[in-house]
Amino acid sequence: MAIITLTTDFGEKDHYAGTIKGEIYSELPDAKIVDISHSVSPFNIPEAAYIIFNAYSSFPKGTIHLIGIDSELNRENKHIALKLDGHYFICANNGIMSMICAEIVPEKIVEINIHDKIQTSFPVLDVFVRVACHIARGGTLEVIGKATDTIKPIRDLVPFVNEEKNQIIGSVIYIDNYGNVITNIKRKFFKDIGKGRSFEVHARNYKFTTIFNKYSDIIDFDIPREKRNVEGKGIVVFNSGNYLEIAVYKGNPDNVGSASTLMGLNPRDTVTVNFLDK
Repeated sequence: MAIITLTTDFGEKDHYAGTIKGEIYSELPDAKIVDISHSVSPFNIPEAAYIIFNAYSSFPKGTIHLIGIDSELNRENKHIALKLDGHYFICANNGIMSMICAEIVPEKIVEINIHDKIQTSFPVLDVFVRVACHIARGGTLEVIGKATDTIKPIRDLVPFVNEEKNQIIGSVIYIDNYGNVITNIKRKFFKDIGKGRSFEVHARNYKFTTIFNKYSDIIDFDIPREKRNVEGKGIVVFNSGNYLEIAVYKGNPDNVGSASTLMGLNPRDTVTVNFLDK
């Protein structure tokens, strides 16, 4: 029984996500469809890349991941299907796969070439679903495309490091439902450049000198609960995806505020790490 995941920027108001599911079930009544997210910001490639990068490996090998973000076909935005880490991905070649491919080399990539057989103004429905169902039936990638080795990159995916190796200039790539701000600085990258030195993390007018292992590490449990006063305080952690994240302890964008709202941090804003020479 095939598992097909959906990651799109369709939202919940319109019929698009439901139409995709209906078409899959029409072809594969026994399929299992899992929504990863339909709330990706419209056309936001880095956001979609971050979500699929952190979600896909929780599914069993053989899962087919259909990604519908900025998928209109044109000569600069081709469609691809690839096998990577035992999973299949179907998407536009617009940078969405570059985050995963920076970590794992794909086993096979094809540029989908079945468009001449399909009249479509909705390629996620008419092309991606057909490819997903073909794979789910045991079909090979070669039948629906020609081999390629080109994965379009996302600009500024890797942070900048100065010549003196004492500064990382990263950027915000994602803001989650809690308003936590995720940067493109990964734990290993941070440690490789930092080499154990003390540091300062700068985001707008805010400075942090400690990275905690988890959010609750900001609490001094020896202080009585009524005197702690930690809710709403800024904190830096490496999150579950091992990305440097700036958060507000128990923040909420809708009332007390979050790292994004209180610090004025938005996607593509700069976050800098300065390492202090010993």
